[in-house]
Amino acid sequence: MKTNFGTLTADQLQMWSRDFWRVARNQSFINQFAGTGSNAMVQRVTELTKSQKGTKANITLLADMNGDGVVGDHDLEGNEEALRAYDISIELDQLRFANRLAGRLTDQKTVVNFREQSRDALAYAMADRIDQLAFLTLSGVSYAYKNNGALRSVLGAGQNLTDLEFAAEAAAATPTNGRHLRVDNTDATTYNGLLAGDTSSVAAIDKLSYNAIVDLKAYAKDNYIRGIRGGANGEMYHMFVTPRQMADLKLDSDFLANVRNAGVRGPNNSLFAGNSSLMVDGIMIHEFRHVYNTSGAGAGNKWGGGTVDGARALFCGAQALAMADIGAPEVVEETFDYGNQHGISIGKIFGLRKPKYHTDYAGGNADVQDFGVICLDTAQ
Repeated sequence: MKTNFGTLTADQLQMWSRDFWRVARNQSFINQFAGTGSNAMVQRVTELTKSQKGTKANITLLADMNGDGVVGDHDLEGNEEALRAYDISIELDQLRFANRLAGRLTDQKTVVNFREQSRDALAYAMADRIDQLAFLTLSGVSYAYKNNGALRSVLGAGQNLTDLEFAAEAAAATPTNGRHLRVDNTDATTYNGLLAGDTSSVAAIDKLSYNAIVDLKAYAKDNYIRGIRGGANGEMYHMFVTPRQMADLKLDSDFLANVRNAGVRGPNNSLFAGNSSLMVDGIMIHEFRHVYNTSGAGAGNKWGGGTVDGARALFCGAQALAMADIGAPEVVEETFDYGNQHGISIGKIFGLRKPKYHTDYAGGNADVQDFGVICLDTAQ
């Protein structure tokens, strides 16, 4: 049965909009890691906050206390420590997509339900672009690039992702010096650990390995990257890799041994079941196609002097990304050519930002650092 938008009440249309957003959220990869509290990897803000500078979407980052308290019967009054809270504002903008049917005769000839198929297509497009933008934001890469390193086509004003209000902030949010690392393998058999991130120094042998993941987790804990708390007061991290990086891990003997022995025996072991997510040492490693890489970059624009294909794995703790998710999508149906043609549009107001804060634990680096994400550059 086709949906006739013209006969829907306001409540029915709002329900259809919510249904669309439910489909879009279910198809969105990044939304799997979103929650409304500070214990989520992606903190979703659903309400606006009024401030002197206008109405914004805000999240609050809380730094650790520095003082050592008061001992014995010494006065605590007058020696209280102020909490150091950092409010992060998220710029908002609207992204819209639309489908348009060629005409009434075309609609009669096809067995495809235009409105239902359009809903699914629009939901997928919205979810996919939000995923692309989220991973570019976490990676500190401009929206002028696709997630495979290729340049996006430049269209007319308002038709480019770089025109979004929060695009400039994302482009400027390159990984901070204490949160940008790279794998260093001096030869095919020796692992030399993690070094400061410099894409021009990435060599073809600098593949992702189990050793690198162990070092990365230790680095994150030493630098007070807060994990996502679970049961028994344990902490978990999420790491996102490209399919090629995941393949490199599965070819690493140390990684294979740990995943094989830690899981259940037999074909249900996550390694042999072909799962795109694997748990290793309290780190959930996810394979995802939109993790930034240079496979689509032109010659001379890759890493390692322009010749090495690289990828930027993301090691994420709590509040790695802030997402403003304001209201239900706006759904509009229009008719054209005296009612012969139909079109449906979807518009969603949202915003993305990678939080930064002043940290006391930056290993000698500048104190302004990315709050919950470390970028790890490797060859692939």
